[in-house]
Amino acid sequence: MDVERLRAIPLFQSVDEEHLGRVAPFVSQVEVSAGKQLVTEGEYAYDFMAIEEGTAEVRRGDETIAELSEGDYFGEVGLLETEKRQASVIAKTDMRLLTLDSWDMKRLEKELPDAAEEIYRTVRERKVG
Repeated sequence: MDVERLRAIPLFQSVDEEHLGRVAPFVSQVEVSAGKQLVTEGEYAYDFMAIEEGTAEVRRGDETIAELSEGDYFGEVGLLETEKRQASVIAKTDMRLLTLDSWDMKRLEKELPDAAEEIYRTVRERKVG
């Protein structure tokens, strides 16, 4: 994964260059078609997803509560703790996503604890703020 692609995602903007370069191999790219359900309300969260291209809608029940587009991300709380998703996210258009799952985050913690801590700190700040 190219570090500059990660830098475009707000979660990673405060991560220093050295750490970001070490995180990059743990991040995957996924392409999905319009209409694909990316996450389901009420299921446990294990994946962080950042939108590199495309748009999605966030639904709680039958109500659309937000739209997401390039640079937006969701699921970051799943990197910190096991929680059920508060909403569903559905692709409105074809999309390219950057993903990091909780299992890769655990590997990152063991192999690169400083880089993992920098990501966790950013996630905690967003959750509080």
